[in-house]
Amino acid sequence: MTIPVPLARGPRRGLPPTHFADLTLSEVKNKMRELGMPAFRADQIARHYYGRYEADPLQMTDLPTGIREAVKDALFPQLLSPVRYIEADGGATQKTLWKSPDGTVLESVLMRYSDRATLCISSQAGCAQACPFCATGQLGIQRQLSAAEIVEQVRVAASTMEKGEMEGGPGRLSNVVFMGMGEPLANYKRVLRAIRQITAPIPQGFGISQRHVTVSTVGVAPAIRRLADEDLAVTLAISLHCPDDELRNTLVPANNRWPLADVIDAAKYYADRTGRRISIEYAFIRDVNDQLWRADMLGQLLHRELQQMAHVNLIPLNPTPGSEWDASPRDRQDAFVQHVRAQGVTCTVRDTRGQDIAAACGQLAAEEK
Repeated sequence: MTIPVPLARGPRRGLPPTHFADLTLSEVKNKMRELGMPAFRADQIARHYYGRYEADPLQMTDLPTGIREAVKDALFPQLLSPVRYIEADGGATQKTLWKSPDGTVLESVLMRYSDRATLCISSQAGCAQACPFCATGQLGIQRQLSAAEIVEQVRVAASTMEKGEMEGGPGRLSNVVFMGMGEPLANYKRVLRAIRQITAPIPQGFGISQRHVTVSTVGVAPAIRRLADEDLAVTLAISLHCPDDELRNTLVPANNRWPLADVIDAAKYYADRTGRRISIEYAFIRDVNDQLWRADMLGQLLHRELQQMAHVNLIPLNPTPGSEWDASPRDRQDAFVQHVRAQGVTCTVRDTRGQDIAAACGQLAAEEK
């Protein structure tokens, strides 16, 4: 196990030093003035970072040679270094294990489809939610990620697509999902800042549509309501995994604090405020939550409370090594889908990727530790 290197003391204790991607464009302009440089340099740097996916000021050729080193020292501390790249699905899935200078490890997964390229990113190193079937949940929480550490995962993936470094040639990163390591709403301020950087138009951000960003949560009800009031159009995904409190208290321990009624009520508020349909995530686990009566209960709950504003994503469990949990057989999966649909709720099975490369969230990080 890597011995962590202590981070610098200060207002960001426990986080890396402030990086360019932690700041808004106006904040970068202020920083330029502090450095004795004209404010328009901020726009130049931002166009390199968000428009050309370049994060090394020494390569920003329209900056005067004499200031590049100073810009690098002030705004571009080392953040994440790739430890491992693993490919699957004929090169259409690429998983990256990252390590920060303090020894923190995290993961992201880039998946290319015929009509889109989706990046699954982490918002925390590890996770405190302790869901027993999740590899990340078994790691526990190491620390929060900074906004820049979140944004950097996106920049690298966007660069990979643009340069054609993935199977299929050059393309564009179109979708970002906060479904990697961590509970996004437990790192609320930094996740929100990262969303704004990801979706703002160039040069304030990468210009990815808010409608193509998904934030997944175990159901932190107060934060769901708070997010609903942020004037965003991102998709909310709730990791429900079962329609009854008794089982959910075990599968999703956060349910003991925010039970189903609170979570569904917050989801209704989000749907009403944003007009966005709620994605209901349901990890399908053999002999645990795959009973057809639970399919009926799930469909009835969602139809009653959310009407046409819910879509169930059934996710065949990606088992982790040594786990007692396993995926349900295909015939039970198909029957479950039909029972949910019979209640008037749309339900589809997620296209699973990367099972042969330990793509379940947290598996590579666990191996590294």
